[in-house]
Amino acid sequence: MKTIAILFSLFLSNLAFGQMEETGSIKVSVDNISSEEGKVYFALFNEDNFLKKAPIQVETSEIKKGLAVVTFTEVPTGTYAITAYHDKNGNQKMDFDANGMPTEDYGVSNNEMNLYGPPLWEDAKFEFDGKKKELILRF
Repeated sequence: MKTIAILFSLFLSNLAFGQMEETGSIKVSVDNISSEEGKVYFALFNEDNFLKKAPIQVETSEIKKGLAVVTFTEVPTGTYAITAYHDKNGNQKMDFDANGMPTEDYGVSNNEMNLYGPPLWEDAKFEFDGKKKELILRF
């Protein structure tokens, strides 16, 4: 009976650990920033909220020698996309001209830019294994 109780306890422990979600970090950098004015804002999205709702996480970076770097932490395994924009004027939002074209530099994961319209989920998405990942975005 004691053996059955121990085996049952081990089974439950394995089941509990097997269901724990693994999380990791995603380090993102932009290395082609044209000036050191303002800051660079980064946002982590999943498919449900990509450019429609608030991002899962937001990080901000100072610009030093044309480089901005952030790390998203405690990110579970899954499919994500990252956007970034250079907020030169410090108003904490992406600025657009009267025609709807961005007036501040921006980029997305995979560096695939849609020439007509906003970035697309299919172009920006990437798989994350819950461990560590490094990405370089280009403006």
